[in-house]
Amino acid sequence: MSWGTELWDQFDNLEKHTQWGIDTLEKCIKFVKERTEIELSYAKQLRNLSKKYQPKKNSKEEEEYKYTSCKAFISTLNEMNDYAGQHEVISENMASQIIVDLARYVQELKQERKSNFHDGRKAQQHIETCWKQLESSKRRFERDCKEADRAQQYFEKMDADINVTKADVEKARQQAQIRHQMAEDSKADYSSILQKFNHEQHEYYHTHIPNIFQKIQEMEERRIVRIGESMKTYAEVDRQVIPIIGKCLDGIVKAAESIDQKNDSQLVIEAYKSGFEPPGDIEFEDYTQPMKRTVSDNSLSNSRGEGKPDLKFGGKSKGKLWPFIKKNKSPKQQKEPLSHRFNEFMTSKPKIHCFRSLKRGTQTQSFCFHKELMKRTIGKPTYAFEARDYVLSLKLGATPEDFSNLPPEQRRKKLQQKVDELSKEIQKEMDQRDAITKMKDVYLKNPQMGDPASLDHKLAEVSQNIEKLRLETQKFEAWLAEVEGRLPARSEQARRQSGLYDSQNPPTVNNCAQDRESPDGSYTEEQSQESEVKVLATDFDDEFDDEEPLPAIGTCKALYTFEGQNEGTISVVEGETLYVIEEDKGDGWTRIRRNEDEEGYVPTSYVEVCLDKNAKDS
Repeated sequence: MSWGTELWDQFDNLEKHTQWGIDTLEKCIKFVKERTEIELSYAKQLRNLSKKYQPKKNSKEEEEYKYTSCKAFISTLNEMNDYAGQHEVISENMASQIIVDLARYVQELKQERKSNFHDGRKAQQHIETCWKQLESSKRRFERDCKEADRAQQYFEKMDADINVTKADVEKARQQAQIRHQMAEDSKADYSSILQKFNHEQHEYYHTHIPNIFQKIQEMEERRIVRIGESMKTYAEVDRQVIPIIGKCLDGIVKAAESIDQKNDSQLVIEAYKSGFEPPGDIEFEDYTQPMKRTVSDNSLSNSRGEGKPDLKFGGKSKGKLWPFIKKNKSPKQQKEPLSHRFNEFMTSKPKIHCFRSLKRGTQTQSFCFHKELMKRTIGKPTYAFEARDYVLSLKLGATPEDFSNLPPEQRRKKLQQKVDELSKEIQKEMDQRDAITKMKDVYLKNPQMGDPASLDHKLAEVSQNIEKLRLETQKFEAWLAEVEGRLPARSEQARRQSGLYDSQNPPTVNNCAQDRESPDGSYTEEQSQESEVKVLATDFDDEFDDEEPLPAIGTCKALYTFEGQNEGTISVVEGETLYVIEEDKGDGWTRIRRNEDEEGYVPTSYVEVCLDKNAKDS
């Protein structure tokens, strides 16, 4: 089965068919290209969707994703991101393995087709030329034959006519002979051209055209095979990512199975646990006996006859709930129930410009009321001031640095979180200091790379930042220890550090005007003594005013000149010998002394240290 023998006369149809085959191949390329665009668009939409629902950094949502269900959701988003990546892989592989190869093959196919049909047209033109030559020689032979016949007839006519001269007859005879000779020559030429044409025609239909059509047939068959291979590649590209997509789906299933409802419930407890104890029972208050009603530990006042332990205020124990209470003999007013005064406090919106405005009026009454309320709620006087701060923070919206406005458990978590953040910042600064020190050593070994002195200011700045962060860490660790019960109260050093770094927050003045209670339970207000809590504001260096100078542990020689422009450093001149009083602790600085009044730090790489072994060991 060959196109050369079966389709020898279908040159034009084969040309149209092969052009249709190339158009089909280009259509397949366009289809795959649009598929890659769809895959890219789908992957992009999946990534955007995953990014949209990712928790934002440093936001409240990020804190909420500590629950196992939220972690599983985050894992699902991450797996969907990987899932989108596999669709991008599909697009890339189809583009590289199908589109690029087919596009190149189409160009080669067009060139091959053009060359084959060019040879076919050339063979057609040649046979047409031979046919035209044959037709021309045939017409010429026919014409010469007719001319020879006419010349012969004219000669015979002239020869039969007795009136024609002998010369005219001879001329006619010669002309007839010439025409006969021309006819013979045309006959021979026609015969030769005919033989040649038959040979060319045989070659055309049995050799040239079959060979050309065979090439075209092979070209078309390769195109068909290439389409089939592209379809297999199309399916294989999808098949290659199926295992990875399956792993993504397995990851989603695994994340779903990792959800632990009990753990999430425990996290809710840790997140919102206040550390307070629930309130006790409220005893019945008999208003039918206003002068002799029974007052329990949970009411707002205690009778003089009962010696129950009361809330300690100002460090003094009182026999009554409220100190400095005077009885009003006016029996006209009745005591308001606890719920009425609680609702009145929670619905009131006083204009408070500072903490000192709590001294008088409704705020003082509310403070005392909530102080008693927290005593009844907690049942332990040691938590009274924490409960008071908690209630006031809810009312005023204040956020102290030591998180004293939070319940004990929440305060502990916040302080621990702050300590961890400061530790990370310290580690980051220390890494930066090490990097600067290494860079400085490189500059010292290779001065052409840079000036080592240009890094001194940055190194000193980083060291100061580390010291500040360490002081901050100590301050928060002290508060954390106080909350966890390791320390009974804030140490003087923590108070001193708090005064240094929080001078913008002045000490709060807590005042409480004592309520007056009449025999029938009515309340009046009268200003009483004010108690103020003040933080000592003294400089940090005062603790070291009376320290004795450190002994020298060796000597050092300055290798380079150093101008100590920052606080705590000392200037040295190249070749100068000084005393070492504190060796390098790993931060790149050595403490030296010139005389009793001049001492400070210099970069360790700037001096050659010679330590006294005995002094160092001691």
